[in-house]
Amino acid sequence: MTNTSGPIYEVTISVDREIVDQFDEWLTHHVEEMLQVSGIYRALVFEQEDDDQGRARRIAHYYFVSDADLERYLSEQAEAMRQSVIDRFAGRFEASGRVLRHIDIAEDKQKPVEVCLNCGTKLDGQYCGNCGQRATSRLISVWELLRDAVGDLLELDSRLWRTLVPLVIRPGQLTRDYLEGRRARVMPPFRMYLVLSILFFLVAFFDPREELGILFEPQAPAATDSEENANNADAIREEVLGDLAEEGIIVVDPGGTDTAGDAAEDDDEEPGSNCDLDDFDSADLPRWLASRLTEERLQVTCDRVIADDGRAFVNKLLDNVPAALFVLLPLMALVLKILYPLSKRFYVEHLLFVVHYHSFVFLILSLQLLFTRLGTLFRVPEPAVDITVFAALLYVPVYLYKALRRVYEQGRLFTILKFLILTFAYFAGLIIMFSLVALFAAFSI
Repeated sequence: MTNTSGPIYEVTISVDREIVDQFDEWLTHHVEEMLQVSGIYRALVFEQEDDDQGRARRIAHYYFVSDADLERYLSEQAEAMRQSVIDRFAGRFEASGRVLRHIDIAEDKQKPVEVCLNCGTKLDGQYCGNCGQRATSRLISVWELLRDAVGDLLELDSRLWRTLVPLVIRPGQLTRDYLEGRRARVMPPFRMYLVLSILFFLVAFFDPREELGILFEPQAPAATDSEENANNADAIREEVLGDLAEEGIIVVDPGGTDTAGDAAEDDDEEPGSNCDLDDFDSADLPRWLASRLTEERLQVTCDRVIADDGRAFVNKLLDNVPAALFVLLPLMALVLKILYPLSKRFYVEHLLFVVHYHSFVFLILSLQLLFTRLGTLFRVPEPAVDITVFAALLYVPVYLYKALRRVYEQGRLFTILKFLILTFAYFAGLIIMFSLVALFAAFSI
């Protein structure tokens, strides 16, 4: 029969997220030690919602036979137990204790959740065995909504940071871990690729001073001053020319300005004057391409590009670059499949390697661009910026070589040879893909 007369000693612990796994392991052993203490007949540990600071929270209940047993524990053994955890996790946790009675737990207004509120599966513990959702019936707070939105960015122990660190400093390790089945602690490969590619294109092509210039550099007063200065200059010019004309020093040609203006208008009326197609010969092209790239069509395309100084062409080109790079992934995986015919790896495993490598390249380029812009903003010495950028660019091919060595485990000589072939194929693929994208952009504006 269960003892309901003895006290319950409750300990609430908040633990830094980055040490929660080590702490849980320690807590398991600690509970086993507590069950050896005279007067304790039961111990339970609960996982609770994170506290307001984002730290993991654990609650331990120690059931004592009598009040005397609890008093003896607090006076004789509690201090030693407390000191042992402080010595191991000093400054990384907070703990508080209180004494409860069974009636306190029985009268708890929060009823336990017996089935998963998400999928309806019967619960056996704090998490649903079917969908993984935590069992809770209370309303969530605003802080939890924000933490769910950006939790992976803020939590140092999140899958994002556990993925990015080895991605940068351990070439090929993520690929090898994934192939060996260690996958739960890191982000899925294609999700990581999408996140980092979006980050790169945002950093590369979004300039806040250009897109949000009204917030950074208000132009209205400057424009007004320029107009006033221009009007004053025209008035002074007219006055001086009039005085000189009266004295017979110069003869004012009233049509001179108009003539210049007409010449400018004539220039504007010939947008195709800069398109030199005299050397173009469609006979040098394949028949299927020559039938499409006629001289007339090229002339029209050239006129459109020049009409807005190429802005529409550049925008169309940038819109299609992500798709071109994505198409390049399976092509490079095919090259790896050809280079490593005896590796006994499936095509999808080579594709995984390429996805991880491209993710690394996107991350390095994003960091490089951010560092360059911040260096300009905070006036970092230009040599320091140049050296850092050069080191980052140099690390990209070194990373590829080391990743090939770690994943495919071949000797240095064979790896260097295949590295050179893969690099050549990669640049050839880039040239072909960007040429096709440029053609598509030019003929679709």
